[in-house]
Amino acid sequence: MLVCDGGRVLVVPMEGSHWVNMNFLIGALHVRGHAVTVLRSSRSWYVAKESAHYSAITVPVSEGLNEDFVNPIIKRLIEAQRSNSSMLNFVGLYAETFEAMVKATQITCEMATNMFEDKALMRTLNESGFDLVLTDPIVGTGIMLAHYLRLPLVYNVRWITSGEGHLGIAPSPLSYIPMTGLGFSDKMSFLERTKNMLFYLLNDLHHRLKLKPQYQAICDRYLHAKVDFYELLQAADIWLMRVDFVFEFPRPTMPNVVYIGGFQCVPAKPLPEELELFVESAGEHGVIVMSLGTFVKELPADMTDEIAAAFAQLPQKVIWRHAGRRPPVLGNNTLLVDWMPQNDLLGHPKVKLFVAHGGTNGIQEAMYHGVPVVGLPLYSDQLDNLVRLKERGAAKILSLGTVDRTSFSQALREVLHRPTYRANMHRLSRLHRDQPIKPLDRALFWIEFVMRHGGAGHLRTESYKLPWYSYHSVDVAVVWLTVVLILSVLMVGLVRGLCARLCCTARKNKKD
Repeated sequence: MLVCDGGRVLVVPMEGSHWVNMNFLIGALHVRGHAVTVLRSSRSWYVAKESAHYSAITVPVSEGLNEDFVNPIIKRLIEAQRSNSSMLNFVGLYAETFEAMVKATQITCEMATNMFEDKALMRTLNESGFDLVLTDPIVGTGIMLAHYLRLPLVYNVRWITSGEGHLGIAPSPLSYIPMTGLGFSDKMSFLERTKNMLFYLLNDLHHRLKLKPQYQAICDRYLHAKVDFYELLQAADIWLMRVDFVFEFPRPTMPNVVYIGGFQCVPAKPLPEELELFVESAGEHGVIVMSLGTFVKELPADMTDEIAAAFAQLPQKVIWRHAGRRPPVLGNNTLLVDWMPQNDLLGHPKVKLFVAHGGTNGIQEAMYHGVPVVGLPLYSDQLDNLVRLKERGAAKILSLGTVDRTSFSQALREVLHRPTYRANMHRLSRLHRDQPIKPLDRALFWIEFVMRHGGAGHLRTESYKLPWYSYHSVDVAVVWLTVVLILSVLMVGLVRGLCARLCCTARKNKKD
């Protein structure tokens, strides 16, 4: 068995559900004997100052990626979805998303600037003897810090600063690789492929004009030598990708991409006594669990009432994670909770259905435990995650903008009573579990591999250092087309000259 002495890991995380799975990985590193230090902002939402399995360094900031930042965005996204015009709906959603990305980048860059300006902090980090940086590359702070400290870099990744992680490292033909947010599968019509290409170009333009310049300004100011931020992003040693190909559509990949989808999923533990009694009281009808994730605590009142009314019509018991006003039409079968042990509930044999927003963590837990899903996606990758389950016959998707008690009730009954949904999800669960090594163990192996060898450069492609025209062989095509054109012109000139000479000779012979 390979052994790695306890190392020192510097973690630069993201907030919300991203932190939930990063914290799970940090806990596993701690159990293996590694010392973990987490770099957090003073306005952090989820990352605690003190923990039994990591120490924290706090960087002062004026704004954070916290509730003050997220809640207004969620409210505006819901309003955009409820627009009567589908075109205004689409434009509003993506305008809001792009604006949020710009603001999030500004907040991230403030933290990075304050970090680099703190000479005492940077000296401490330099002298701490870290073995590697582990970061979520949806924000760029950890990427730049790893380069500054000259440390190997490992990603816990689904997203990078410019979009889905694969787009930053692997060949991604847009003919069958759908862009995030469009809700397409890998089988696209001509019109869908056209939209996919246009959205890719729009997203790339937005990144180059609005997001990358903010990070590039910090690179130019604080890093040792002139370096392109996007090259830094692509230069990570190992990409621990939070999906697998039971969930993801098949696509090209690279040797330093390690798939750890569902690494945070574990067998269910016993429920708290009161919750267990409520679940058992459901009898043969079973239980429905509803949660819209870490960011969405409360929906508009009229939407909440419609959902509550639909639940009240069912014989199943319902456990609903909901904050705020109690719906007046709430049925006796529905229990509202501020928090729930989601993984443990989904693993309970009486749970028949999961109503979810489509976040990666919740979807993977549902898949791990074989629970079919009714999806209410709101933003980011949520629709796309649910589409992946729908394509495999394990989910039904509704729009938050049009959902009412009738459509919601019909969707619930369809998934509850049509056995193919549960059978398909059970099949996905079996496929996911049928692996020679658990995803978490795979992640830990590769983190420790980087510690043992000081990186994984032999797995990293150098293609990111090529200019775009070399990467796509445009320069080769231009040179050879030029050569062919020159030879063709010479050949045409030679033939014309020979023809002219033959004509001249023929005329002369005729005269003679």
